[in-house]
Amino acid sequence: MTLGVAILTGGASSRMGEDKATLDWQGKRAVERVFALAQSLDARRVLTCGRRDYGLPFLPDPTPLAGPVGGIRAGVIALSNLGCDRVLVLAVDAPTLRAADLAPLLAASEPGAAYVGFPLPLLMCPPSLPATAEANWPIRRL
Repeated sequence: MTLGVAILTGGASSRMGEDKATLDWQGKRAVERVFALAQSLDARRVLTCGRRDYGLPFLPDPTPLAGPVGGIRAGVIALSNLGCDRVLVLAVDAPTLRAADLAPLLAASEPGAAYVGFPLPLLMCPPSLPATAEANWPIRRL
């Protein structure tokens, strides 16, 4: 199985009023820490998905103001086209995650597997993404 990672970068922090991706986490921007985590998982490709390019491999969200599913859908399709048959979707505002935290999720065999009680991180198999997915769907609907 070939893993790809889509990092959702959109949105301002409701607590800080700043771009979540640029918040400092131990001397690095949050987006850089999550990107490094994704690379440590031996992902074939890692893409940041959102409205803004942070100098890392970037895929613009085609529906940035509609909700997170547009970025997820774009990332899953792009990574599938790049040969990935599993896509891990991470949020940029979770830079404290470690590879060990993700191990149970990555071992899941079921498409759409997610942390119990949380919509992200999410593990998608591209064929399991509904063709009818709308950008404003809640992530849990995937």
